[in-house]
Amino acid sequence: MGVGVVPARKAEPTEGSDVLYGFMKATLGSALKVFYQPWIRGAQNIPVDGPAILASNHLAVIDSFFLPLMIRREVVFMGKSDYFTGTGVKGKAVAAFMRGVGTIPVDRSGGKASEAALRTGLRRLEQGELFGIYPEGTRSPDGRLYRGKTGVARLALESAAPVIPVAMIGTNIAQPIGKKIPKLHRIGIVVGEPLDFSRYEGMASDRFVLRSITDEIMYELMRLSGQEYVDIYAATMKNRMAAAKKAKEEAPEQVAPERVAAPGGRPVPAVEVPEPTEEEIREGLERLEAARAEAERSAAESADGEAGSAEEDELTQ
Repeated sequence: MGVGVVPARKAEPTEGSDVLYGFMKATLGSALKVFYQPWIRGAQNIPVDGPAILASNHLAVIDSFFLPLMIRREVVFMGKSDYFTGTGVKGKAVAAFMRGVGTIPVDRSGGKASEAALRTGLRRLEQGELFGIYPEGTRSPDGRLYRGKTGVARLALESAAPVIPVAMIGTNIAQPIGKKIPKLHRIGIVVGEPLDFSRYEGMASDRFVLRSITDEIMYELMRLSGQEYVDIYAATMKNRMAAAKKAKEEAPEQVAPERVAAPGGRPVPAVEVPEPTEEEIREGLERLEAARAEAERSAAESADGEAGSAEEDELTQ
């Protein structure tokens, strides 16, 4: 598919997905408000309508929970296919949740399966909706920012949608890798200004252009999150750490290279992990409460509509 202006067609939701999405917001919103007091900065950078790609760093599984809860518009992320194939009560519950909030399963082995997931995201953008993607491809193994994969660049060029960098703050502390139940820790979200890549129109097949776009996005994530950048893929680092652990090395984290320049060889910016202001904390709680109330209203309206349809069916039989 070539580059062009994205038509804002109405999305075609999966049966029951809107209701469950609203239900998740209504129920989770109250709990997260109490336990995590999330805050958000730059929410005004997310457009009120039209397509956009939300490109986020990835620190924990709960990244996919907090951003949707803190913004008014529905956003769908890609998630590893393992989340959809769990067994037992817990595995099935996770799978049901992921389907309910519209998560798109992706096979991280690559090839046609990954291509299909990107095409699904592209269709969502063509419908004028928000689509979330983690350019790193997997969670950071140590809280640092890793090299981005170029799928986000292809998506940006083929959809002509703006890319909005989103930095998750503190989710890796609340839910370190291997910890199934998050601990209490304030979580933040920093939303950057939209990035426009229309200057590369018609160059979606140029791998050097794709790398340049991806590095620009990762640079913005580095600047917003205050993370240290490592110029290798997160999956590669995970493999190295696993091999080091298997070999019983004392400090497997030392397999990481020394800190290098920012993405694309840019100078390393003077950054630090953002801290919320009192106003941002207050606004974050108000935003979460508003999202919860709106989700409850939507769920109630949907239930009333279904009841009305059932009543009409009875009258016509």
